[in-house]
Amino acid sequence: MRTILRAGLFIWLISTVQVYAQGANVVEQIKETLKAGSAKELAKYLSSSVDVTIDGKPETYSKAQAEFVLRDFFKANSPSGFDIIHQGQSKGGQLFAIGDYKSGVSTFRVWMKIKVAGNQSLIQEISFVKKE
Repeated sequence: MRTILRAGLFIWLISTVQVYAQGANVVEQIKETLKAGSAKELAKYLSSSVDVTIDGKPETYSKAQAEFVLRDFFKANSPSGFDIIHQGQSKGGQLFAIGDYKSGVSTFRVWMKIKVAGNQSLIQEISFVKKE
């Protein structure tokens, strides 16, 4: 009985580490698309339905609609840099990342929730809040 319990615990631990490693890799790729201000590239990492918040206005969009909204945001706020300041996993297993998007004299705090489904990690929610 103990052997089965240990094996189950080991399998769970390995799968958790794999999910976190996969999510960390996706966060790094997303970081590069945000640095470039490329809505087209960022769309590759969006879920089919994504919550986008810009300046406190949350909306739920399809992947295609979100790409247009993000493209307009990047046009109005050309990137000069993006840095991840924190990333992790909630107790429930939800991956997240927090970063700073720099544009000219403005900086936006970016918060992302990333959903892992099968072998894909996709942005389920992304928020841009201008820092004062």
